[in-house]
Amino acid sequence: MIDTRQYVAKQIEERDIRFLRLWFVDVLGNLKNIAMTPSDLDEAFAEGIGFDGSSIAGLAPLHESDMLAFPDASTFQTLPWRPRNNGVARMFCDLRTPDGAPAQADSRQILVSVLKKAASMGYAVNVGTAVEYFCFKSADAPDPIDAGGYFDLAPLDDAADLRRDTVLTLEQMGISVEYSHHESSPAQQEMDLRYCDALTAADAVITARHVVKEAAYAHGLHASFMPKPLENHPGSAMHVHQSLFDEEGNAFFDETDPQGWGLSETGKRYIAGLLKYAPEYALVTNQYVNSYKRFVPGMGAPLHASWGRSNRSAMVRVPSYKPGKGSSTRVEIRSVDSAANPYLTLAATIAAGLRGIEEELTLEEPATCDLFTLSREDIRERGLRPLPRDLSRAIDAFEESQLMREVLGDAVHGYLVRSKRAEWEEYRAHVTSWEIDRYLATL
Repeated sequence: MIDTRQYVAKQIEERDIRFLRLWFVDVLGNLKNIAMTPSDLDEAFAEGIGFDGSSIAGLAPLHESDMLAFPDASTFQTLPWRPRNNGVARMFCDLRTPDGAPAQADSRQILVSVLKKAASMGYAVNVGTAVEYFCFKSADAPDPIDAGGYFDLAPLDDAADLRRDTVLTLEQMGISVEYSHHESSPAQQEMDLRYCDALTAADAVITARHVVKEAAYAHGLHASFMPKPLENHPGSAMHVHQSLFDEEGNAFFDETDPQGWGLSETGKRYIAGLLKYAPEYALVTNQYVNSYKRFVPGMGAPLHASWGRSNRSAMVRVPSYKPGKGSSTRVEIRSVDSAANPYLTLAATIAAGLRGIEEELTLEEPATCDLFTLSREDIRERGLRPLPRDLSRAIDAFEESQLMREVLGDAVHGYLVRSKRAEWEEYRAHVTSWEIDRYLATL
């Protein structure tokens, strides 16, 4: 097999690559990059590219700001929207300190650590994602480009060409898109990225978000992953599908399951872990004030730590499109929004599931009704635990979580608590137009 670095060198020569972009994300999942020419690539592979880590949100303090970015040759891809001559390619990077240690706040390495934990337990993790987003006429206001709904066609759907261009670009970059379609809200789109290993899946989400924005810009539009930009319509989720595989195949599947769910004990305990720790990792999967505007009745987002089979009102769902097909057995986490950092999201949720296996948790009975229609009394009788309804409650649960501190490390855990507490306090002090409209004339 050809060495990946040799492959990169060959691709650079054959494709006339003149610039390389080294990609990584900050703690919140915002894409950052360093541009370089191929002449310095050997040094970058061997010694890394130095940069000021203190200028990247949450990455490093000022007194320990020297950081190195080491490109991962296996992630080399050309950027199809750039010129064919004097082309541009990208590689994701691993971030390290000058002594060679992984940077404590490198999201990618945090996920790698969790995947190593899974491997030590005998599991490989597969992930697929369904990413939702909006297309607006500009970045100045949430002005939808169409009035379409779920699975609509033109003329109600005005983004078919945009989705086509986006999918074709992703395919050129080696990212397979299973489906794309108009979602339920005006101007809302969805792309389902084919399942793969968890690290590649997180890289794919970052790439897809960037490609979506580039494609929209080329069409004179603005794509937004803001969780809830339209007040009276559902917001954008990122449904995360996960499965564990061991030497015998899909570790979640058991056709002899005595409860008839088709789930192994491993699968049941994994789901139980996702539910138990859901309030604690909510700050990671839903990290903005606006994220919690999705979690209101009637907007399609789960409100409780619950699970079900084919039940889209539950937080965790076990899809049953292909009953009895063991390789398809998986869990779908429906609470995540599309603005989340995919590396930390996968790290936190996979760690919660693995902890459920370690603790041999018992899985409660699945929800078999529409949870959105339950009264307060019904919810109380069923013992359903609510998910955090605002950023402040999510911060409180996250701050007290020993699991999240272990998974993310003190640096990232502390940064998220501080930065998100500041965001909440700023929001809490803001007087909204709703308050002015409601109170000014009457009070």
